[in-house]
Order: sequence, then C-alpha cells, then structure tokens
Amino acid sequence: MYYLRISDAPIEVAPLYQKLVDPQFGGIDMFIGTIRQWTGSIETKRIDYTAYHGMAERQLEKIAQPIEAQGGRVVVVHRTGQLALTDIAVFVGVAAPHRAEAFKWCQYVIDTLKQTVPIWKKEYDTDKVRWGN
Repeated sequence: MYYLRISDAPIEVAPLYQKLVDPQFGGIDMFIGTIRQWTGSIETKRIDYTAYHGMAERQLEKIAQPIEAQGGRVVVVHRTGQLALTDIAVFVGVAAPHRAEAFKWCQYVIDTLKQTVPIWKKEYDTDKVRWGN
C-alpha cells in the first residue's frame, strides 16, 4: 500500500526505504531531491515550499494508484516550509518485481509530481526572489 505525505518535518530516508522492502520486490528505485546552491548562474540561498496539502495528497494518490495496480509500491514524501541548502525536499521510492519497472515508475512519479501536484517554491537567490514549482 502506498505511503504519501506532505510534511513540514525533515525527511528521514531509512524508514521510508523500509516501507519499500518486501520479498515480492526485486527492484527498489529511489529519488532524493535536495536543495542545491547553483542552477546555472543563479545562486540559491534557501527555498520555502508551500502546498495545498489535501489536494496535493489526493493528486499523489492519482499518481500512485496505477503503479500499485500493476504490482508496485510507491512511497512519496514532499517537504514544506523553509529549507536550507542540502536539505531533502522530496523522497520518491518505488518498489517493483523487476528493476526496469522500478526505474521507469520512479521517474514517472517524480516527473508527474513536478507537473501536477500543487506544491510551490519560493526561491531566495542572491539577487532576487523567484516563484516556481
């Protein structure tokens, strides 16, 4: 069963990984997104994430359900609040019977999350503040 959360608490990777471990799965793929300092020539100091929590978790369910219907397991936690450089912003984990499915589904989850889940970021750069998702 999937585990999907939007949370102000720091993301702990080990317990999330354990939610994916199961003898039926031969492949576990994880993506951990952190706050980086440089995006091209733009230097970021910190990022504030906000979300419409209820809607975001419902959208995450829509992403996870088809994968679980095909025999996978999905774990997603996205952070909200003020994050500093190197903080973990998002954890996406997918377990599948085989590695190819785990890789494919993990990429699908993070790419779809970025496009469809109502989470916004306010980036504090050295020269200005930028909004994005």
